[in-house]
Amino acid sequence: MSPYIQLVSRACPLSPDYVPSDLTEPDIPFRASPGDPKRLLRAQAACAAEELFRRAHRMQIDLYGISGYRSYDRQAEICRETQSAYVAPPGCSEHQTGLALDVSCPDLNFELEESFASTKEGKFLENYGPMYGFIIRYPKGKEKITGYAWEPWHIRYVTKTLALYLSLINLTLDEYHQL
Repeated sequence: MSPYIQLVSRACPLSPDYVPSDLTEPDIPFRASPGDPKRLLRAQAACAAEELFRRAHRMQIDLYGISGYRSYDRQAEICRETQSAYVAPPGCSEHQTGLALDVSCPDLNFELEESFASTKEGKFLENYGPMYGFIIRYPKGKEKITGYAWEPWHIRYVTKTLALYLSLINLTLDEYHQL
């Protein structure tokens, strides 16, 4: 199975020592300092993010990367700090794959909140993301299927073909893996 379509969830965790070998920093605007691991994505996802962000820039859409790669240990820290049922336990976060990216915009002061969906940036991401291989990983109305709250800012690279397929027939990655 292609690592780009791998399901990562509470039922399908990654090992604590899993670190993608091809992490790289995409040339996109980030709210993290240079050198911060959260600026990293797998190489193919990074290239796709660069293309997506260039398209956004041409359309005067202000997208910013907030958080990409996150190690097992960093996810464990977040869980200790947050104490929420909707925060993925260590090993169960897609960020560990280097294929997930949280995105925000200046209008929301770069926060990650549901109102992102109603911004021009949120609408752009939902409409154009699949053309570059990204899906909204935790869509509204699919919380019982994904096990996570709606996160209109959380995109996941799954390749163009699969992203277009999933968005066309309104399936989550979880539903795809059950086919």
